[in-house]
Amino acid sequence: MKNKPIFALALVFLLIIPVIVYGDEYQDQDVIEKKAKGCINWSKGTVQAKGIGTLSKKLHGDVNDSSAALEDAKLDARLKIFEVVKGIRIDGTTVVGDYAAENNVIISKIEGIVKNAEVVKKEYFSDGTVEVTMEMNFKGGFAQLVLPREIRPLESIKPMAPVKNSSSVFTGLVVDARGLGSKPVMSPKILDETGQEVYGSAFVSREYAVQQGMSGYSKDLTAAKNNQRVAGNPLTVKGLRIEGNGHSDIVISNADASRLRSASENLSFMRKCRVVIVVE
Repeated sequence: MKNKPIFALALVFLLIIPVIVYGDEYQDQDVIEKKAKGCINWSKGTVQAKGIGTLSKKLHGDVNDSSAALEDAKLDARLKIFEVVKGIRIDGTTVVGDYAAENNVIISKIEGIVKNAEVVKKEYFSDGTVEVTMEMNFKGGFAQLVLPREIRPLESIKPMAPVKNSSSVFTGLVVDARGLGSKPVMSPKILDETGQEVYGSAFVSREYAVQQGMSGYSKDLTAAKNNQRVAGNPLTVKGLRIEGNGHSDIVISNADASRLRSASENLSFMRKCRVVIVVE
């Protein structure tokens, strides 16, 4: 009888384990690009970096010194985020650092956005070290600043001629680019086999591209299909190859391109950036 509470506790623990594992597995589907000073989460549209500050030995334990160490850690994290941000690929040929290099106004604005990065984790250690993890969203104001000017407001988007004798209407597009070495970018291009653009900056509304990004990214095909971004009846296509020096322009078959062009209603989901790209 005395062992019943222990047995019940063990049973509860065993029931919880699968939930925990499943949760971690789901989070592992985020496409995260590690950099020397931080990382880019292409699935969430964020940049993270850790900063470290150290308490003065003379004033160890002093409240003011602790606050100063925290501010030093934040400054360290912001500087690292700025370095990571400069490596974000806007498209297949341009990274943020190159785009902003010759424009002090843009650099200043980027610095201002980085300054507003949020602390998502804070730790104090017994040796006086303070470590913070800070995060910056590269959607919203940052995207407005760096996305190509070709991405126009909704009313400026060019029409797409539908293919005759087809009425397939899709709620989004899932591109399976696994195994191709595709690199995530802020402004991806999907091409048919003749090189004609099927999806890209000319097809999306700037409002949507700025607020949620031109595409989502995932490492799992099933998760991509069930993503709320494309939920309903997404068209799933397989990437054939990558083109361009930046390894980001994805080529799909002419048949899949025709399916995408099959109904004028499909232009609506492209305008709203309802696209998810699956990479390794």
